[in-house]
Amino acid sequence: MFVGTFFICLFIFIMQFLWLYVDDMVGKGLSIDVLAKFFYYASLTLVPQSLPLAILLAALITFGNFGERVELTAMKAAGIPLIRVMAPLFVFCAGLALTSFYFQNVTIPQANLKMQTILVSMKQKSPELEIPEGAFYDGIENYNLYVKKKNNATGMLYGVVIYNFSNGAENATILKSDSGKLETTADKQHLRLTLYHGEQFENLKDGQISAKNIPYRREQFGEKAMLIEFDTGFDLMDGSFLSSNATNKNMVQLAHDIDSLSAVQDSIGRTYFTQLKTSSYASYKLTRSDSAKLDKEILTVTRINIDSLFRSATREQRDEWLRSGKSRIENLKNETALKGKTVFNADKNIRRHQIEWFNKITMSLSCLVFFLIGAPLGAIIRKGGLGMPVIASVFTFIVYYIIDTSGTKLAREGEIPVWWGRWISTFILGPLGIFLTYQANKDSGVFNADLYKNAFRWLLGLRGKRHLTMKEVIIDDPDYVAIQKRLSALTATCKEYRRTRIQHLLPHYVHMFGGKHCRDRALLELNVELNGIVGQLSNSRSQELLNKVNTYPVLSVTAHFTPFSRQWMNVASGILLPLGILLYARAVFFRYRLKKDLKLIVKTNKEIQNIIYERKL
Repeated sequence: MFVGTFFICLFIFIMQFLWLYVDDMVGKGLSIDVLAKFFYYASLTLVPQSLPLAILLAALITFGNFGERVELTAMKAAGIPLIRVMAPLFVFCAGLALTSFYFQNVTIPQANLKMQTILVSMKQKSPELEIPEGAFYDGIENYNLYVKKKNNATGMLYGVVIYNFSNGAENATILKSDSGKLETTADKQHLRLTLYHGEQFENLKDGQISAKNIPYRREQFGEKAMLIEFDTGFDLMDGSFLSSNATNKNMVQLAHDIDSLSAVQDSIGRTYFTQLKTSSYASYKLTRSDSAKLDKEILTVTRINIDSLFRSATREQRDEWLRSGKSRIENLKNETALKGKTVFNADKNIRRHQIEWFNKITMSLSCLVFFLIGAPLGAIIRKGGLGMPVIASVFTFIVYYIIDTSGTKLAREGEIPVWWGRWISTFILGPLGIFLTYQANKDSGVFNADLYKNAFRWLLGLRGKRHLTMKEVIIDDPDYVAIQKRLSALTATCKEYRRTRIQHLLPHYVHMFGGKHCRDRALLELNVELNGIVGQLSNSRSQELLNKVNTYPVLSVTAHFTPFSRQWMNVASGILLPLGILLYARAVFFRYRLKKDLKLIVKTNKEIQNIIYERKL
């Protein structure tokens, strides 16, 4: 299962990679061996990204099949907990994590360097000659070629028009022929163009001839051959200049370069600080000795009013002073911006190296994190195959990718520390995996739909209705005389409860969330009596009576008081005002509904008594 999902994930990442660089490969006439090398090195670089997703998908399918075929239940019945089932696979995934680390630290730097070298060489290669019909083709340097029609089988071109700009646009040479043929020489360094039955027009203008009298030369030919320089070969560039990229280094090289770049950056920072400090634009604070010295000299030096001096100067002098000051400020601004950009780019380069160093660790650990998510998730949802597991794995990987990409981008720009940007995805999904493992080992219903449905119904106060039908076999008939008395007593209890217990619809907020949880014993006893009467009347042979019994409401006996049975949960929900206000409004709703329910019970009691009396049951 893992091998299959791994190659599927690797294929998906290769397709994504292909879409990124398809424009650099199409139309270049690259040979099969060059493309094979390129995709081979690209596949090696994508292995660490494919491993976590493959582990997640394989774990989901495997444990989903276990759950769907009741194999997990059999294991647990035999005394084998889920942790023990996961243990050997966890060891296997740990080995895959080490393999991922080896790829990132040893294989990928070399593969990245070779792949980037081939990619740069592709971008520098001249495009393959593919002349369209009915449009000008400018893929050949200094030439524009128009072909009205071409025969792909024979290579013949018909209706050929050529503009030769080798001597400049003003001295263009124009060739027109009925047909022609374009071929590549054996050394793939030139194109041989043979034209048949055409004319050539050439401008013979030089610097001594006036613009009014420009001579042209017209030449007719039956066959004319031309040799055009056009390099169609693929030359692999020297990729040594790419070795400085952070992605092309192992952890030892990254750590060494981080120290070197940091030392250089510190030296540049100190130099810039010294230059700014000694600059004529910089301001400085006077020492005590300087201040004392100036205090003595200030007695003998006449104070100068700068504003008066500026107003007394001529307009030309003031304009000159303003221009000089503005120029000095602009120079200082540009110089500071240039230095700031230099420092920022250097810091960004250091952060790239740090990100790549942490990336080799976090990508390896993601194999274990995804297994801790996939295995218990498959055991909980208990769905095998490629349906639900694929949806769950894609959703999990998208969440991981968004968190990881956002953290990396913020770390690269210096918005957050580098270690936090690279570890944030592990810090979020790691505890999630541990939580799911714990829940699955305890057979928790965290993914049970009925659990959330019941919680939703509890929050909104939704309730069911009674559905009593006539029984086919009745052993004990109801004692209607005793039921009459119980109905009268229940009616009196409902009226008394409404009068004494629930006369106020708005409960006290502090008492509701701050006080101890106490059960409404009177309402509990009332509900027990109501259910007892309903239980007896369910044995009735009268369909009319059963229909009337079905109108009894299903009472909620705790919702109108404190919402939870634990005091700390009540206090916490009361402090969290949005949740507290919601639960308070829910309690008010339940109080209002309880008053209506009690009134309905009294009405239903009376109608049932009338039915019993009139039908003489």
